[in-house]
Amino acid sequence: MPLWEHYHRPSTVDQAIDNLAQYAGRARVLAGGTDLLLEMQQGRTAPVTAVVDITQISEIKTIEEADGYILIGAGVTHTAITHATLLAQKATCLVESCGVIGGPQVRNVATLGGNVAHALPAGDGTLSLIALDAEAEVAGPKGREWRPIGSLYVGPGKSALDHAAELIVRFRLKPHTAGEGSAFKRIMRPQGVALPILGLGAWVRVAGGVVEAARIALGPAGPRPLRAGQAEAFLVGKAFSRDLLPALAEHVLAEARLRTSPHRATAEYRTELILPLLARAVPLAVQRATTGHVTPEGIGEG
Repeated sequence: MPLWEHYHRPSTVDQAIDNLAQYAGRARVLAGGTDLLLEMQQGRTAPVTAVVDITQISEIKTIEEADGYILIGAGVTHTAITHATLLAQKATCLVESCGVIGGPQVRNVATLGGNVAHALPAGDGTLSLIALDAEAEVAGPKGREWRPIGSLYVGPGKSALDHAAELIVRFRLKPHTAGEGSAFKRIMRPQGVALPILGLGAWVRVAGGVVEAARIALGPAGPRPLRAGQAEAFLVGKAFSRDLLPALAEHVLAEARLRTSPHRATAEYRTELILPLLARAVPLAVQRATTGHVTPEGIGEG
């Protein structure tokens, strides 16, 4: 049975939106295809009338810094992100998270926009984007608008995007400045490719040894990626030390909704991982903020 009847390769975002509109809900966007094509082949996503291949749209494949933001096209691959010096220096946790997604073959074609659009609560790139307080520019029939990353999630694998009419064009985030640092860590179960058991992204701003601001993103820890606001508030105003980590873990656990996955880990095991993950990610983010040393770790270990 064919998976689609018509195949479009637009060269602009506007053309892509027009292509989607042409099929009144019976078309889907194809970027890297590492999730969509498998789901269609395995029958988890129904066949469609048309596929709109956006890989030829140059606008969605750039990385630049402009007007106080870093702008990352939704069509940028994870491999391209891991090779971007700008991101390594000024959005470090994003480079680390994209560097452990799948294997090299997946990272070479899978895109950051696809990671977000697929709406999994453990999406590695997504967790870093949330920790970096990023926004997504979404294009649709009514034009374009910027939306917070967290607003794009309804539930596990359920996106607030209208996949038959909208697409993500790019992301924007504030670059790290003096006194700011980030880190991403995850624990995974290797099964041909690395499957995340639990991932955590952290961003901090530190002055005089005191945490002035913090953002912590965790997943899977509920139906959507978790922004651990209670834990963040606990850190702010304190001189950071590792002695704070057990209490920080308790604040994260107060917000997390951990569950048992038959293929990955039990809720109890994930509960035990919260403290070790915090101990790996938060002190590293603080160290980077304090020293300015931001070389990403673990790229390509996934």
